[in-house]
Amino acid sequence: MGKTITIQPVTRIEGHAKVEIDLDDAGNVADTRVHVVELRGFERFCIGRPVEELPRITTRICGVCPWSHHLASAKTTDAVFGVTIPEAGMKLRRLCNSIAFMEEHILHFYFLAAPDFIMGPDADYSVRNVFGILQKMPDVGRKVVRVRALAAHMLEIISGKAIHPSAAVPGGFSKPLMEDEKQKLLPMAEECLDLAKFSIKYARDEIFPKYIDTVKTLGVIKTGFLGTVTDDGTMDLYEGKLRLMSADGNYDDFPLENYTDFISEHIEPWTYLKFPYDKRQGAFSMDLDNPVGIYRTNTLARINVADKIATPLAQEEFQVFRSEFGRPAQATLLYHWARLIELLYNAEHAIELLNDPEITSLDTRVKVEPRAARGIGHTEAPRGTLIHDYETDENGMVTNCNLIVGTTHNNAPINMSVKQAATSLIKNGQYDQGILNMVEMAIRAYDPCLSCATHNLDGSIAVKLTIRDSDGNVVDVLKN
Repeated sequence: MGKTITIQPVTRIEGHAKVEIDLDDAGNVADTRVHVVELRGFERFCIGRPVEELPRITTRICGVCPWSHHLASAKTTDAVFGVTIPEAGMKLRRLCNSIAFMEEHILHFYFLAAPDFIMGPDADYSVRNVFGILQKMPDVGRKVVRVRALAAHMLEIISGKAIHPSAAVPGGFSKPLMEDEKQKLLPMAEECLDLAKFSIKYARDEIFPKYIDTVKTLGVIKTGFLGTVTDDGTMDLYEGKLRLMSADGNYDDFPLENYTDFISEHIEPWTYLKFPYDKRQGAFSMDLDNPVGIYRTNTLARINVADKIATPLAQEEFQVFRSEFGRPAQATLLYHWARLIELLYNAEHAIELLNDPEITSLDTRVKVEPRAARGIGHTEAPRGTLIHDYETDENGMVTNCNLIVGTTHNNAPINMSVKQAATSLIKNGQYDQGILNMVEMAIRAYDPCLSCATHNLDGSIAVKLTIRDSDGNVVDVLKN
C-alpha cells in the first residue's frame, strides 16, 4: 500500500512549512505538496488606515526582511501622493536597501544554506547547522558573525534602527546622513566588501565544483523569470521596469503600473499562499513535464533577466556565471551562486553611494498632501520582486491593498522543485534522513520567507485542523 512521508517542520527557512510526499504502491513518488502552516492578514487590516502609516505597518510583516516592505511601501505612498522625492532621499533609500540585502544574503548563505554544502547533505543534523560551520571553520564563522552585525549597525546609524524601520517616509527620507556618520560607515562597508569577495571566490572554487552534479540535477525545473532592470537592461534592485522572461529566453519589458496585464493570481485550497502566474500564457499548471504560466523571482531570476550588472566586480562574476550556465539558467541550486553575485554587487554599490557627495545633502524629503488615488510601488527584495498596490479616498485613507511578495511568486516553482527532487531521489520506498534533507535543499535554494508570503484573508482559503491523540494517531479532521 502507498504511504505519505511528512517532513515537518522544514528546517533552516524563514517561516513554517511542511512537505507531504505521497508514495504509490511501488514506493515511488505519486505527488508532493508544500503546505504553508501560518497565516497573516496584512492586506485586510491595512484597509481603513491613513496611507502614510503603511510604511510603518507593513514593515511588521517580517522581522527578517523589514526593509524590503518598508521601502516598497514608501515608494507606493510616493505614488499615491503623486510626488517625486529628492535625489538625496532616493540615494539614502538605495543605500539602506543594499545594506539590508547584504545582511540578508549573508544570513541565508552561511546560516541556512551553507551547512548542506560545507558539512554535507548527509551529515547528521546535529552538526549540519551554523554551529557545525563555526566548529569546522572558526575564523570564517567569526568573520561572518561580525560582518552581519556590522551591516545591522550601519542601518542603525543611517535610520535609527535596523529592524522595523520608520526612516523612509512618504516624500523621501526622514533624516539626512551627516558627514561624521558617513565616515563611520565607509570602513564598515569595506569590511562587507571583503567578505563578499571571499564568499564568491570560496563558493566558486570550493563548493560548486564539488557539488556540480547535484546542482545540475536537484530540483531542476524549466520556468520563466521575473526581475527588475533599467532601460538599458542593467540589473537594479530598487527602481526600474519589470522584465518577464519565458523559459525559452524571450522576454517582455513593462512598467510596474501594467503588472496586472502580465500577472494573475491562482488559489488552491490546500495552502495559504497564492500562486501568481504569467497570464499571457492563458492558464496555470504545475505539471513538471508541461508547466504553464510558471515563472520564478529572486536571485537566479534577476541574473537571468539582466543584460549586465553596474558594478565592476559583480559584472565579472556575472560574465563567468553566464558563460558557464547560459541564459536562462534553470538549475535551482544556482540561486546560491546568484545570491553571492548580488552580495558582491550590493557591497560595491553601498561604497559607491557613500562616496557620492549628494548622499549627505540635507534635502531628503518633500511635502505631501492627501488625495484620492491609486499608487503602485515595488522593490527587488532578497527573495524576489515585491509589489505593493494601494488605493485611497480623498482623505488619504486606504480603501484597497494588494501585496505580491517575492516568495509568493515562487510558490508554484517551490512546489515543482520539491516534486522533482523527491521523484528523482525516492525510489521503491527507499529513503533516509539525507535524502529527505536534499528535498528540503530544493526549498532552501529559494530562501523563502513564508511569514511575508501568507498575508491574504479573502474568505476563499480553507482552514483544516487535524486532531491527534497522545500517540500521534489522527482522531478527527475539521474543515471549514
